[in-house]
Amino acid sequence: MNLENALYVLSSVLFIFGIKRLSHPKTARSGNFVASMGMLIAIITTLIAKGNISLELVGLGILIGSIIGAFFAIRVEMTQMPQMVAIFNGFGGIASALIASAEYLNPDGILSTFSLSTISLSVFVGTLTFTGSFIAFGKLQGFISGQPIVFPGQQILNGLIALFLVATAAFMVSTQDSINYFYILLALSAVLGITLTIPIGGADMPVVISLLNSYSGIAATSTGFVLNNNALIISGALVGASGLILTNIMCKGMNRSLANVIFGAMGLDQGSSENGEAKQINVKSYSTEEAAMIFDAAEKIIVVPGYGLAVAQAQHAVREVADFLSKKGKKVLYAIHPVAGRMPGHMNVLLAEANISYEQLKDLDEVNNEFEDCDVALVLGANDVVNPAARHDSSSPIFGMPILDVDKSQTVIINKRTMNTGFAGVQNELFGYDNSIMVFGDAKDMLQQLLKDLKEL
Repeated sequence: MNLENALYVLSSVLFIFGIKRLSHPKTARSGNFVASMGMLIAIITTLIAKGNISLELVGLGILIGSIIGAFFAIRVEMTQMPQMVAIFNGFGGIASALIASAEYLNPDGILSTFSLSTISLSVFVGTLTFTGSFIAFGKLQGFISGQPIVFPGQQILNGLIALFLVATAAFMVSTQDSINYFYILLALSAVLGITLTIPIGGADMPVVISLLNSYSGIAATSTGFVLNNNALIISGALVGASGLILTNIMCKGMNRSLANVIFGAMGLDQGSSENGEAKQINVKSYSTEEAAMIFDAAEKIIVVPGYGLAVAQAQHAVREVADFLSKKGKKVLYAIHPVAGRMPGHMNVLLAEANISYEQLKDLDEVNNEFEDCDVALVLGANDVVNPAARHDSSSPIFGMPILDVDKSQTVIINKRTMNTGFAGVQNELFGYDNSIMVFGDAKDMLQQLLKDLKEL
């Protein structure tokens, strides 16, 4: 084994070790650092091995990229992290597609059938990832409607585009000298990325983000075969495999198949019920002062964070309330649903930013049996992941989705700004339960006022 391959193996080991440490919030930061060191070793090795590369241009690229990366890292709020991840997926995909395109347009000799095949795959997956990721970004940012965008014959159109793509790639590989097939492949891939993503509703964005992340890894692996670069092949395979595993976890978290996520257009039916009519829910609205008295009498409290917590940037406020309650001898836990928020791990990241103890964070399987002897479940902006309709309403788009059993608590205190539906587009029947009360308002403002009221008791 020569030195170049030995260093690539070292970088790959660091990638794997870094991903392993990302599996727990306590070790995630060090895992990210370890994986970054692996990538640094791979980059330096490649630059040394390819002696004809302009180091000035490479240095300029690193400088520009570092400035842009630092700018967004500082400016982007935690609520916008899903959008940024979607953009990163898109840039990863288009980077692979551009490198493969450069190899096709400026080859170092006659391209083999294998090289042309991997170039076709890289351009197809990378371009699809780019356009699909930016559609996902638009939906998350509000530039594009979060509702599924559908039209008659949409799936037939997607099928035809896919068939044309296969045929175009086959002609491109067999003819080897027709640039027109390359441009058609590029255009069709971009269109398919758009048409596959627009019918997916906002409720499914966590799955879409992890799936597009997997696509970017597949594109990188294909480009690695084009360049005959072992580090790129291995790192891309790791990203592709981990993305697919995470996608499977997200689908299980919603009790839906990947095909249903992609083609199901979840979110079209607004507020439907078992008889197909919109439900009228009578809610009980309480003040923070009344809620404070309920908390004061409680012994066990479970906090359920949702996207409303992220929007309000209320993670520090909820920690302050929890710390105050804990000092009074009360047990406080946090229930984390795998698809809460708009990307995988969104709630974990928010709560970790507020230095909330990892031991207090409980996932769906760990915490569900805790609700039966829970005095107060505090729901902060979560909607679909606590909707009991998922257990019994077969007409609901979330039917069968594993939910947090907050309705089994003695009292459920729900904080929302409005009675608007969640991403699934259905009203939450929990709001009208006898043991449920609503405290309306911005989550951060509500929690700060609740803390004041608690201190005055």
